Amino acid sequence: MTGLRERRERTLGPYAPLFYDRPLELVGGDGVWLTDVAGGRYLDAYNNVPHVGHAHPRVVEAIARQAATLNLHTRYLNDRVVDYAERLLATFDAPLDRVVFTNSGSESNDLALRIAAQHTSSEGVLVSDFSYHGHTRALAAATTGLRTREGLGPHVRTLRVPDLDGADRGHDEATVLAVALDEARAAIDSLRQEGHGLSALLFDSLFSTEGLNRVPAGYVAGLAALVRGAGGLVVGDEVQSGFGRTGTAFWGYQNHGVVPDLVTMGKPMGNGHPVGGVALSAALLDEFGPRNMYFNTFGGNPVSAAAGLAVLDVLRDEDLVERARATGVVVRRGLERLVAAHERLGPVKGTGLFFGVEILDRPRNDPRARPDPASTRRVVEALRARHVLVSRIGREDSVLKMRPPMPFGPREAELLLDELAEILDARPFGRCPLRSGA
Repeated sequence: MTGLRERRERTLGPYAPLFYDRPLELVGGDGVWLTDVAGGRYLDAYNNVPHVGHAHPRVVEAIARQAATLNLHTRYLNDRVVDYAERLLATFDAPLDRVVFTNSGSESNDLALRIAAQHTSSEGVLVSDFSYHGHTRALAAATTGLRTREGLGPHVRTLRVPDLDGADRGHDEATVLAVALDEARAAIDSLRQEGHGLSALLFDSLFSTEGLNRVPAGYVAGLAALVRGAGGLVVGDEVQSGFGRTGTAFWGYQNHGVVPDLVTMGKPMGNGHPVGGVALSAALLDEFGPRNMYFNTFGGNPVSAAAGLAVLDVLRDEDLVERARATGVVVRRGLERLVAAHERLGPVKGTGLFFGVEILDRPRNDPRARPDPASTRRVVEALRARHVLVSRIGREDSVLKMRPPMPFGPREAELLLDELAEILDARPFGRCPLRSGA
């Protein structure tokens, strides 16, 4: 392991992050399980790239068959690419009836912002004040959840996303909503006053980087109305929440009763094969297309399309969206039992197969209680030692991040919950033991 890490740093540099104090060297995957170089097996409760499971045989076979037949860019007619576009678009709400394929979520968000800027003749962008949507130069200037040298662009305004289970806990929901929308109005006014105008709101409907915030009912719809009233477009980033992840809808935006003007996609589309895309209306594409010769060498190539089609097939045939809903119920109930038993755990967060719970430095009813990232990290490391993989999210990195592949079922959920319970019962973290009453 040490030799491989040294070789990695000599070639890739030491700046690309690795998980865990002792990084894992993984050599194989199957469903919701991973295998390390020594043959150890790990329950994957983290990775959403293999959306329908590691090395799913139908996806592997589809990629191999198409790669053995033909793989080119999209300047030639190919039925596989069009088949995928038709199948994918059938999952969206009107008026989203066109798709432009890319290679990643970053490319997708970059293209969406470009389309929005041309449509509105404005540059102003709204994002949350702790978010991540990609690594292009345009997105680095709108990144608030990671360190970037560019810093926040002068054309970007940030919004504090309310959290009824966090900073806004115990406050009247209608008041929280009104304050949040007033802050959005002020941000839009600021962009107008400084001559940027409003181009787009870019948001993740799960608010995952933010820590899986539970927002007031009507928050996203209210934001969308304000943005559209100011002439801007709404961009829904579905990289985290799409393809049934929430268990209650195929697309995360559907849980908010809003249809974005553009929807961006990435990671889960090809189950690990690089695929991304932007769904939009014919009207928007017909405006953008004649003015721009947009061409993407690998976006939507036949092998990517074959992978994407196989993912859609597996989601349907294995009923994975319903499975995510049912397993999510099991997980929530189990986490709620842990919260009841451990006073330093905050409320359960998330839905479907994206869930979490915050760890605090004091009992949650203590007004001095604050997020405890150090204890959260120790829990993550302790789970890794027990061969269960999770991570951390949130402004303070204090929320356990659990986002497994979609085949993750009740049996795996109980294993995760059992391991987490043993860790919380056995070990004190920080100044106050996690065990209730200790």
